[in-house]
Amino acid sequence: METQTIEEVKKVILTQLPHLMETEPDIRDFILRVTREQYAGKQETESRFDRIMDELKRDREAQMRKWAAEEERWAAWERKWDEERKAQDKKWGAQEKKWEAQEKKWEAQEKKWEANQKVINEMLASIKAQSQKYDSTIGALGARWGLHSESAFRNGLRAILERSFGVKVERYEDYDHEGKVFGRPEQIEMDVIIHDGTLILCEIKSSMSKSDLYAFWRKKNFYEEKHGRRASRTLVISPMIDDYARSAAKELDIEVYGYAEDVKS
Repeated sequence: METQTIEEVKKVILTQLPHLMETEPDIRDFILRVTREQYAGKQETESRFDRIMDELKRDREAQMRKWAAEEERWAAWERKWDEERKAQDKKWGAQEKKWEAQEKKWEAQEKKWEANQKVINEMLASIKAQSQKYDSTIGALGARWGLHSESAFRNGLRAILERSFGVKVERYEDYDHEGKVFGRPEQIEMDVIIHDGTLILCEIKSSMSKSDLYAFWRKKNFYEEKHGRRASRTLVISPMIDDYARSAAKELDIEVYGYAEDVKS
């Protein structure tokens, strides 16, 4: 019965206490005195709140100062980086202008070289054309001179030998149908000197090479085989005889005369 009464009192207090706290000052003061140790008072609470707010304010100000210092540091770094970038850009700009000027200079020099090379090539082409012209002219003149010299010497020799010594000099001409001399069918020409049964075969040329000498030797063999008669002497008369031709002439037993003092009686 007692337990039920306590429960009923608790129920009454829980339902009626809020109203009593508002309407009964004595009860409100009593309850506040009894429960004061369980919570801080308004003044203490306000003081503690103010302290907390002051601490938060100081922390916030310190953090803001730290952020401001950090921002200033970043701003200083950005200003420094911007100045260095501008200085580098200026330096690169000056270098690019220098390279452009050098490139223009090289281009101008290259154009100048190309122009000079063109002039040089034109001069070389002109010199080459003139050289070819002169070579052709000189070659033609040399060939004509050689032929004329050979003919003149042959005619003079014939006039001297025939008129003064009764020696017969004739120009031998024949055709080699089998190509024994030159390896193909070709006209054969040679000087023949005959006196008192002596046969002399002679080659008169303005110049004599080793191949010319062998060609004359084959013409001699052609003549001897065709006419069945051996030559007593075989002569080569030329003002220009190379050393290879002279060496071959000794092996083939061909007399070579390049100057008047070489002729034997």
